[in-house]
Amino acid sequence: MTAAFARVPDLLASHLLLSCSALVLGLALALPMILLAARSPAVARVTLGFASLVQTIPALALLALFFPLLLWLGLPPLGFLPSLLALSLYALLPILRNGVTGLAEIDPAVIEAADGVGMTARQKLLWVEMPLVLPVLMAGIRTAAVWTIGAATLATTVGQPSLGDLIFSGLQTQSWALVLAGCVASAGLAIAIDGLLGLAERGVATRRRWLWAGPLAVLVVGVGVAALPRLAPTRPTVVVGAKNFSEQFILARVIGARLQAAGYDVAYREGLGSAVAYGALKTGTIDVYVDYAGTIWASEMKRQDVPPAARMLPEIARWAQATGGVRLLGTLGFENAYAFAMREGAARAAGIATLDDLARASPRLRLASDLEFLDRPEWVAVRQSYPMRFASTRAYAPSFMYQALGTGQADVISAFSSDGRIAADKATVLKDTRGAIPRYDAILLLSPTRAGDAKFVGALRPLLNAIPVAAMRGANYLVDRETDKQTPDAAARWLEARIARP
Repeated sequence: MTAAFARVPDLLASHLLLSCSALVLGLALALPMILLAARSPAVARVTLGFASLVQTIPALALLALFFPLLLWLGLPPLGFLPSLLALSLYALLPILRNGVTGLAEIDPAVIEAADGVGMTARQKLLWVEMPLVLPVLMAGIRTAAVWTIGAATLATTVGQPSLGDLIFSGLQTQSWALVLAGCVASAGLAIAIDGLLGLAERGVATRRRWLWAGPLAVLVVGVGVAALPRLAPTRPTVVVGAKNFSEQFILARVIGARLQAAGYDVAYREGLGSAVAYGALKTGTIDVYVDYAGTIWASEMKRQDVPPAARMLPEIARWAQATGGVRLLGTLGFENAYAFAMREGAARAAGIATLDDLARASPRLRLASDLEFLDRPEWVAVRQSYPMRFASTRAYAPSFMYQALGTGQADVISAFSSDGRIAADKATVLKDTRGAIPRYDAILLLSPTRAGDAKFVGALRPLLNAIPVAAMRGANYLVDRETDKQTPDAAARWLEARIARP
């Protein structure tokens, strides 16, 4: 528990800086729209309709939508920028709605009186309308602040450090201390900022300057303190990427330890989706990460054939270099393939040993998959080779997918061949007799900026063909088992001790 909360201060500062920056940008966008909307019903309908439409898009999807857009524009597709833009849009609706409503509900007699004494439009806005609408507008800002702080936890998925790092990592590894630390810190931040803005709202309503200026000053100082370490000159840092499951967390730490030993400062960007991770590598947002041959082959190269590894890996290396300057340094020595698995007793009782058997029995079975599998080309390829029609399909985070199988909520899962829980849970892996699923050799990929860095390459080369699948399964199980769980850092140290020496 202490170790979990020790990570909070730095992530809390990043979370505060991102949330407040998004709130300020959202406010800057909303204010002119409020003024235009107050003068034109047509503009009001369009602006409120747009803001309402944004709110119907899940925050995670909104973050993801900025990735291809920024990539196309040549801007950083990961990290602070996409998070800032998405969260700013998410903050618009409550600010717009309260501002437009507040201006619309001003007593017409007050406006007539202002006109009667000869006020200009600017004078009416500054001396009459804004003082009357500010209390209502502040209520909208408070709502936007709470929404933004909550949604900012999702910035983890696009590589921006936030309190979501603790929550996502904790959910994946079922480390509830991490989840609790992230949730408590996020909720505490939302309550604190809402309280400060509440005092400011009261000060505006009662026209007591000290009551609104004081809380805002505290907030500005807090953001300044959070920003200072990020503005100070820092040594060049290499960024190790990782997807959103235990094996990736562990391998990222193994890679990071090697690079630190070689003299590099290392940062981690974890919880990335497959397409996001590879796109980040091409643009140099991350410097190195582990992917899998079948993922690049099917998802990035859009290939549907399934060649042997001896042909697949050289083709991937040539394609990656030619299309993005990415270097495939080599394989790590194990494969983490998709593999359909069932409870041993259930598979035996139903007479299911192969994917052909599974296809015949699928109408009465429930499939649980990881979050990506049902939308991946591999699932399309499997269904083309084996006519599967499951009674139901449901996606889970990988850890919960295994729990669904163990508790009987699912009959079959899209497991991973290097996962230690297959053996520990005594699951039966079904044979792919038609070769529909490509190979998933773990491959080490380097960004274009690091592809020619001899020192960088030299630090990582000893990892090539050095990790047996049994060792990887053991490390994964240290993190994924239900009792006596280890952290990814501890599992990485355990794995490092078992890496084959050249």
